[in-house]
Amino acid sequence: MANSFYFINIIRFTLLVLLQVMVFNRLNFYGFINPMVYILFLYWFPIKENKSPFIIISFLLGFFIDFLSDSMAINTVATVSIAYLRPALMRFCFGVNYEFQNFKITSTAKLQQLTFLSLLILIHHIIFFSLEIFNLSYLLVILKKVIATSLATWLICLLVSSLFSVKKK
Repeated sequence: MANSFYFINIIRFTLLVLLQVMVFNRLNFYGFINPMVYILFLYWFPIKENKSPFIIISFLLGFFIDFLSDSMAINTVATVSIAYLRPALMRFCFGVNYEFQNFKITSTAKLQQLTFLSLLILIHHIIFFSLEIFNLSYLLVILKKVIATSLATWLICLLVSSLFSVKKK
């Protein structure tokens, strides 16, 4: 059981890094929209795991994306930030259900799942584009990039997660 858990997460980690670097970093919708699907790893990661290894894994996720994309630690900072904020976001989206031992995201309402994914994406993109541009005089450019890229990321994340979801009978 534990070996299966590690194997699945290693495969997810590797596939999402490769998909991001080899496919989605090369897409340029309207010249500036690059979906960031590797956020799905943070969405799919099991809830009751120890938080310290999760933050370290998130650091490695961002580091590999940065290293392979040559993006100067921006992904790392944004990924570690949302990994750190994930428990608070889960408490906000799922309420007290989040505290139960047998809680699974897939057993919650679709609206709660979409809200959680949307908040992860939005916070990640606000941090990412604020650090990328790093100038408040370009606030409208930051907002434009955050909104457009968040929508594209959200749509592609929904498509990818629906492809790999397990249907319940």
